[in-house]
Amino acid sequence: MQMGRSYTDESGDLIVSAVERAGHRVVGRLLIGDDRETISRIVGKLLHREDVDVIIATGGTGISKTDTTVEAIRPLLEKEIEGFGEIFRFLSYQKIGPSAILSRALAGIARGKLLVALPGSPDAVKTGLDLILPEIPHILYLARG
Repeated sequence: MQMGRSYTDESGDLIVSAVERAGHRVVGRLLIGDDRETISRIVGKLLHREDVDVIIATGGTGISKTDTTVEAIRPLLEKEIEGFGEIFRFLSYQKIGPSAILSRALAGIARGKLLVALPGSPDAVKTGLDLILPEIPHILYLARG
């Protein structure tokens, strides 16, 4: 990030608001660049925190050269929840048409925690949160056996 430059994170704001409205507590928030190693390192550290149950990333799920969130997160997963991405793309298709195929949104389990990678657009974030937030207690219950 360059000093003196103003950044907004509308999708991050939306995530925090929706998570809190759903009755969950946000224990942290980071704004990081499109760097695969940094994303992987930070998510890896979050997976070892006792106060973290869910990690939601936004952005970097497309197909451009700088979109590396999926490549950073997928190797950390013990189990991928393929249905999340499938249904997310189906719902997106209903809203935006065939360009929904370009999304690589995903969810999965690692160390008994839920990891979710959503596209960066606020509308896509809303679609993903509407899909995943109601299922979080059940997902964590199953993941922790």
